[in-house]
Amino acid sequence: MLGLEKKDIRILLIVAVLTLFAPFILNPFPAGSGWAQFNAGYPDLMQRFVIFGIFAIGFNILFGLTGYLSFGHAAFLGIGSYSAVWMFKLLSMNVLPAIALAVITSGLFALLIGYISLRRSGIYFSILTLAFAQMTYALAYSVLTPITGGETGLQLALDDPRVLDGASTGSNIPVPGIFGLEMRSNSQLEMGDWVFNLSTGYYFSGIIMLLAFYLSIRIFRSPFGMMLRAIKSNQQRLNYTGLNARPYTLAAFMISGMYAGLAGGLMAAMDPLAGAERMFWTASGEVVLMTILGGAGTLIGPVLGAGLIKYMENILSKINSDILHTWFAFLPDGLEDFVVSMVYPFIGKGWHLTLGLMFMAVVIFLPGGLVEAGQRISRIFKRKKTDETSKKSTTTEPAE
Repeated sequence: MLGLEKKDIRILLIVAVLTLFAPFILNPFPAGSGWAQFNAGYPDLMQRFVIFGIFAIGFNILFGLTGYLSFGHAAFLGIGSYSAVWMFKLLSMNVLPAIALAVITSGLFALLIGYISLRRSGIYFSILTLAFAQMTYALAYSVLTPITGGETGLQLALDDPRVLDGASTGSNIPVPGIFGLEMRSNSQLEMGDWVFNLSTGYYFSGIIMLLAFYLSIRIFRSPFGMMLRAIKSNQQRLNYTGLNARPYTLAAFMISGMYAGLAGGLMAAMDPLAGAERMFWTASGEVVLMTILGGAGTLIGPVLGAGLIKYMENILSKINSDILHTWFAFLPDGLEDFVVSMVYPFIGKGWHLTLGLMFMAVVIFLPGGLVEAGQRISRIFKRKKTDETSKKSTTTEPAE
């Protein structure tokens, strides 16, 4: 079905179910409870989960399959955002042409940057991509200000032409949409003490992510994907066979850049603003962390890694000392203050410290990321089940 094996169909269905029911899964606590601060079922946050999931899926095609580590993918994320906003300004507020332009423009820039950077490998390739990303950031921030908006970013205005939509007649700037549905529209479903947000923008982004995930599965299982794995395994030996690896790595780099442009276009569709900060090197480092934490070279790993980091960034970072004091109020005063002082550096503004410790633990003990952790746990349960069945089979019934 869909050209996939049963195992891949199962993974795709799991991702589809998680995406469909995410507004309910991410809101496990009642709205008025003290644990409601851990709920993540907000439209903006859920959109970030799937958008950065797309970003990480695309990066995994390059890094996970070929082993080429790029520190410049944020450039394509920013280029996609700028392209989408310009489409909103010039043509229409429909998100489909904007996303199409974002993917095409990012792909062309990836072709150019990849053609130059892939002349080198290893650390030299990584440094070249980082240099290109920082150059694009500098151009967007201070040089190409008529095109990028400079420090304030590229924004929509009432006097934008929008050829297909016509000039704006009201006093409000129009918002992106698709076939009459605004991306920011949201309906709330109340079930007792629980409130669930069903957002048009989230489900649109979720459908795009599922299509991107399906395409990545096809790439992983294709002869092209097998060639990329061969490059990662031993490119020098591959060259000895007479095969030129550069066209394959360039194609992987371009596809990965198009994924990043798709994510940037979706970010602009949810919030029609493009700024140079999306091109900064920290954004490139973030997608590296997402991929490695989830499991580089796996299918579902980058999505899990993106969700984990964005959850920590938006939920764990908001826990302050007052909240900690309420948690540990049952302790004696002196002990309560001591516990809070020990825990607080790892949350709130210090959440990056927790992320760093997690990253170190994954690299040392779980090189396969969260996916490897899940596989180890499943093997433990399978081993217990096989041990129980073997014990039952070896026991003999007493003779009557």
